[in-house]
Amino acid sequence: MTDAVTPLSLDAFLREVGRRAQVMAEIATRDREAALDIVQDSMLALATRYADKPAAEWGPLFQTILQSRIMDWHRTRTRRGRWFTWLAPRDDEDDSDPWADVPEQQSSDPALLLERARDMETVQAALAALPLRQQQAFMLRIWEGLDTAATARAMGCSEGSVKTHLSRAMQVLRARLEDGHEAD
Repeated sequence: MTDAVTPLSLDAFLREVGRRAQVMAEIATRDREAALDIVQDSMLALATRYADKPAAEWGPLFQTILQSRIMDWHRTRTRRGRWFTWLAPRDDEDDSDPWADVPEQQSSDPALLLERARDMETVQAALAALPLRQQQAFMLRIWEGLDTAATARAMGCSEGSVKTHLSRAMQVLRARLEDGHEAD
């Protein structure tokens, strides 16, 4: 009975979490293709290793896998950067917008849509400027809504570290976003 329900439920879960995971990975990597690979690899790992787990456990498990893949990507990039800096790709073509695929909610007023786009760009830039661990803490706690314990498991650190990273992220984001709005 549960075998027939689990694949459909897992498929629905992956569809629901996919876009948010994509944006999270893009902010962490600043590389759309790498983010796609990370999210797909995370989804595959969840489906192959944990499909038999209860659906309530998929969210924290998926976030743990996703954050692990993001950390692996950063470690690999750092390791390669030490030895192959002359082969690093140029960032000349970084014109992708991870917010472009997010559907508009209620309004089609051009002025309101433009203001939302500016706000999203401002928030995305502020998040991208945070250190990785602060990004992770913010995205998992605030955006994904995980509790402190689940965030700590996903990040592979203590609950106290999560609180510290989140507090620092919130301070920096508040300062940057307030400065950004004052400039308008």
